Amino acid sequence: MTSEFSVRDVPEPDLFPTAFPAEAFPQFVWQGEKPPHLPAQAWTTETTHRDGQQGGLPLTADDGLRIYELMGEFTGESGALRQAEFFVYRPADRAMLEGALERWRGGHPVEPTTWIRATRKDAELVAHLGVRETGMLASASDYHTFHKFTPGGRAQAARMYLDAVQAVLDAGLRPRLHLEDATRAPREFILPFVQEVQRLSQAYPESQAPRFRICDTMGVGLPLEGVAWPRSVPGMVRELMEAGVPGELLEFHPHNDTHLIVANCLAAVMAGCAAINGTLLGKGERSGNAPLEGVLLHMVGMGLSAMPNFKALNELETLYAGLGQGVPAKYPLYGRDAHRTRAGIHADGLNKFWPMYAPFDVPKLLGRPLEVSLTKDSGLAGLIFLIKQHTGHELPKDHPGLQQLHADLSAEFDGGRQTAVEWEEVAGRAEKLSLA
Repeated sequence: MTSEFSVRDVPEPDLFPTAFPAEAFPQFVWQGEKPPHLPAQAWTTETTHRDGQQGGLPLTADDGLRIYELMGEFTGESGALRQAEFFVYRPADRAMLEGALERWRGGHPVEPTTWIRATRKDAELVAHLGVRETGMLASASDYHTFHKFTPGGRAQAARMYLDAVQAVLDAGLRPRLHLEDATRAPREFILPFVQEVQRLSQAYPESQAPRFRICDTMGVGLPLEGVAWPRSVPGMVRELMEAGVPGELLEFHPHNDTHLIVANCLAAVMAGCAAINGTLLGKGERSGNAPLEGVLLHMVGMGLSAMPNFKALNELETLYAGLGQGVPAKYPLYGRDAHRTRAGIHADGLNKFWPMYAPFDVPKLLGRPLEVSLTKDSGLAGLIFLIKQHTGHELPKDHPGLQQLHADLSAEFDGGRQTAVEWEEVAGRAEKLSLA
């Protein structure tokens, strides 16, 4: 042990204001230069009307159009969310698409696109719907090309996809190739196929230059450099860019099967991919699509996107709850308990200096309160916070009425109560204390 203590007092705390500004989301502070492939701008695209429905979200045409309207309220003029894709096979889906196109022509900021299987028949289906771009399912892994088609194999699948690409180009649309299961797909399929699509498109206007969506369909991609193809998300992005695909024509579409979804999105962006495809509030198949609100929180922090209106998603969460599809209580940012503490030490911290237990200014940026539920562990501090939050009055810890209320609640928990006490249960007594 050294003879002199090495930690020194300072006159003011260092709260790292550059990384954690008082009125913004946490910011990325790079060591030295920015990552060399970081795009100048990055944005998101939406698939709730396609992958969200496919994952079990029950949408009527009216519900689908209200969700589309909320997408517009969310992105506003920020450019943070630029496109939304729609199915075209059922009457309700066509009604959603037609309503969205009408709103887009009237100034809605999110462009409607479509999703089809990569077949000539489906390409002909979307040729006259009024969209400028269509996604095309192009399954890329041998898991698919050998076992989805009869007879199976890479060459047959590629020929079928390319025939559909030709039909989409001939119809005057931009093709967007969804490289399904790319993170389990051979380089020997993806790179030659991408180059052939690019070759086909050279005879068409630049407005029809193909986009390519890297799909981490089973959520097995990794956000790491140095991992062998096909699992490295940044490695695949970089190889596609080296093959001649500009970053602004690349999208990344992951699922959350192994808990890496947002990390993989950020790795894709840092490698040069300019667009992330997912859903607001993470709806989608199995464990869900990329939660675009979480991705954009970090894109804003990177300085790659302007700030959308995160408060608009409170209404979206309410809409989903009404459909029986509300987000889990502890879902980040918008879950019922996402900003709720039950620990006395946390409540005491909130009372003394609320940023101690908040990642950013939650009420200002999300329009959601910091909350406390009263439990056997929340102590006097929890009561003080709750009363101040709802009445504006901060009671001292030695207030007799406060101590009696706390004692009564403690007796309930000591008697076996397991559920938390919410404000509504103590409001009458607490409000009287604040007026005394």
